[in-house]
Amino acid sequence: MNSTTNQQYDKAVLSCKDIFIKKTIDYGTSWRCLRIISITDQIFIKAMRIRTIQEKKAQKVGDDINAEFKGIVNYGVIGLIQLKLDDTEPQELNAETVSALYDENISFARNTMLDKNHDYGEAWRDMSQESYVDLILMKLSRIRQILTNEGKTIISEGIDANFVDIINYALFGLILIDEGKLGHKA
Repeated sequence: MNSTTNQQYDKAVLSCKDIFIKKTIDYGTSWRCLRIISITDQIFIKAMRIRTIQEKKAQKVGDDINAEFKGIVNYGVIGLIQLKLDDTEPQELNAETVSALYDENISFARNTMLDKNHDYGEAWRDMSQESYVDLILMKLSRIRQILTNEGKTIISEGIDANFVDIINYALFGLILIDEGKLGHKA
C-alpha cells in the first residue's frame, strides 16, 4: 500500500470534515430531515455541476470543482449516517456526536478503499477525473433503483456500499486536483 495514498486520503478527508463540522455549528443537523432520495439528489446536483463544468470548460458560479467534490463526500457521509440512524433518534445532534459519526463512517469508507486498493493496485490513480464523476452518477442511479425496489437487492450491494464508493471516488477526485491533475488522461 502506498503510504502517500494514505496521507493524501487523510488530508482530503480533513478538509471535508472541517467544512462539515463548521456547517454543523452554523446550521445544526438540519440534514436529519433528509430522506435517502433527497441526499441522492443533492449528490446528483453536485456531480452534474462538475460534469457540466468539465464539458463546457467554464463556470459561472463561484464554487469550483474542488468544493463540489467536498460536498459530495459530505453528503455521502450524511447518507451513511442517515441509513444508521432511525426516526427515533433526535433530529438535532451535537457537534461532538456528529464528529464521532463522521469519523466512524469515513473510517469504514477508508478501510474499503484500502481493501480495494490492495486488490486493484491503485488503478484509480490512472483514471480520469471525468470517470469519477461518471461512476458517481452511475452509483446514484443504482441507489435510485434500489429505492424503487424498496431497498431490496437480489445479488448486488446495498445503498451503503454505493455511498461508500461515491465518497471514495470524490476523495480520489480531490487527491488528483491536489496533484494538479485537472482533466482527462491523454
